[in-house]
Amino acid sequence: MPDEQPQIPYLELLAHGAPAEAYERPVLRARAHGLPPERLAALERAKLLALRVRSELEGRRRREAELSALFETAHDLAGLRDLDAVLQAIVQRARSLLNTEVAYLTLNDPVAGDTYMRVTDGSVSARFQQLRLGMGEGLGGLVAQTARPYVTDSYFDDARFQHTGTIDAGVRDEGLVAILGVPLMLGSGVIGVLFAADRRARVFEREQIALLGSFAAHAAVAIDTANLLGETRSALAELETANEIIRDRSSVIERASEVHDRLTELVLRGGGVHDVADALAEVLSGTVEFREAAACPPEAVNRSRADGRAVPHGEDWVAAVSAGGELLGALVLHGHPHLDPVDQLTLERAAMVTSLLQLARRSASEAEQRVRGELLDDLLDAPDRDPALLRERAARVGADLDAPHVVLAARIDRAGPATGPGAQHGGPDTPRGRTSPPEAAHPGPGGADGEPDAAADRQRLWSAASHLAATGRGLAAARDGGTVLLLPLGPADSAAETARRTARHLGAAIRVPVTVGASSPVTAPAARPGAVAHAYAEARRCVSALRVLGRSGQGAAAEDFGFLGLLLGDTGDGARIAGFVRGTIGPVIDYDARRGTDLVRTLDAYFACGASPARTKDELHVHVNTVAQRLDRVGRLLGPDWQSAARALEIQLALRLHRLSDAVIR
Repeated sequence: MPDEQPQIPYLELLAHGAPAEAYERPVLRARAHGLPPERLAALERAKLLALRVRSELEGRRRREAELSALFETAHDLAGLRDLDAVLQAIVQRARSLLNTEVAYLTLNDPVAGDTYMRVTDGSVSARFQQLRLGMGEGLGGLVAQTARPYVTDSYFDDARFQHTGTIDAGVRDEGLVAILGVPLMLGSGVIGVLFAADRRARVFEREQIALLGSFAAHAAVAIDTANLLGETRSALAELETANEIIRDRSSVIERASEVHDRLTELVLRGGGVHDVADALAEVLSGTVEFREAAACPPEAVNRSRADGRAVPHGEDWVAAVSAGGELLGALVLHGHPHLDPVDQLTLERAAMVTSLLQLARRSASEAEQRVRGELLDDLLDAPDRDPALLRERAARVGADLDAPHVVLAARIDRAGPATGPGAQHGGPDTPRGRTSPPEAAHPGPGGADGEPDAAADRQRLWSAASHLAATGRGLAAARDGGTVLLLPLGPADSAAETARRTARHLGAAIRVPVTVGASSPVTAPAARPGAVAHAYAEARRCVSALRVLGRSGQGAAAEDFGFLGLLLGDTGDGARIAGFVRGTIGPVIDYDARRGTDLVRTLDAYFACGASPARTKDELHVHVNTVAQRLDRVGRLLGPDWQSAARALEIQLALRLHRLSDAVIR
């Protein structure tokens, strides 16, 4: 011992891991042996140095144990796949590492803007387990708000935190005193707070705060990993479902593609809409029809356009045929209430092909309509055109200008009859001009300048008239606020019947009353181009006469009016005509209306039979005395001079006007 180096005993103590009190024994033995002071001082220095080395070694061993526990925790967390299990493992490990009575974890709620209790370990208070902390409230709220760790050895005595009644009540109910909280960080954002707490006063050392902070960092990553794993599982499940759908639909797509190729080949061969419907009916083993837009079931078509898919409609399926937001019609498959995906896709592809066909047909039709309109404009405005050139141009659109034709003037009468023909579209001397686009037409009978839908009405009238002319091998053009048509006249047709039929057709097509006046037949328009312009003026006078007589929305020809057509078409006034009729034969008309008699018809027959009662009774199939009694009643109603030449002429004119329009006198 006396000759022993002073550091050797302490090296042996360090090697054996002796307790701190054992380091005093070498000094005590040296004093007992009476070693000199310098040897005692050397031993004292060696002792202090050995104690420092021992403390350093113990710190390293403790740090190694903590890191080992941290790594084990991270490994455990990495092996967990359920978020609830991850959170529970976090608080359990935190409680174990710091040897505390309680550990708990809160997560931020971005929607509510606060943080709420998510998982606890060692907690016994239900109130505490249900706490929600606003940002900045309590120790946890402050940690969540500042993203910095906070520690207190006595929570209720610490004035750094914003104490609230709810939070303090929950902490007091749990009995917590010392609390350490560290933020769970992802990037620069806080997702929650990890706590370790004791129910007694305790000082958390800096190493413990750092340890819990490191653990919180691993825990935050584990939480994020669990969330990402959950999202990945959901994505994988969706992908698996998608793969199953793709496998199921691969044959569907292949079959639909084959059908599409077949339809394309059909179109390239020059097939039409109905050919597509026939081919589709063969493929689907059903009945397929193409319906125009006006005949489509509205509710089903609207759903099909909104979804872009074929939709069920009762026992049928409907696929809208549309382009550029415009409904062109629909394909309707009958008798298939349950359509498999292959057939549904086939129907939708057929609808797309049909829309292309409709657009192509429309483009061709519009071009043809322009050609027809330009030819008719030249007939009206350039009577000196070469007849051979006119025939050649007409032949290109399928018209035969060497056959008899009739000129028809069509006007929309949305607002009813006008007060006079000159007020709306003038007499025959009014300057006329071609109107290429219907939108540029002057206001016609269908509306005034200020009417918001007048231009749209004229456009629809022109479209309907052009279609009628094309299907009837005729011509049509927009003109003078309306439309003029040149239609062929068959051997059994009359101008009057053609006018009435055209008025009905156009009115039904555009769903607005259309008044149509027809000229006398034009035998060969190509040989006599000038006759077309005169016939158009005559047709316009018929339109004027119809409007004056209150017959808007009807059709008539010049032959229906005779000389009255000239009178009414050029100078007629509806109110004055009505006043003339009423002033002349009004008492007779009123008597018939009250008594149910037939005086007007008797009076008309009397004049038609040359004022002969005998011939009148044959015309009416009544006894001659009956005729005499009726005429006597007429005399009492109209006055004794009713058969004078002047009165008789006025009465006959009034009777003719009355026959033309009952509406005038009612």
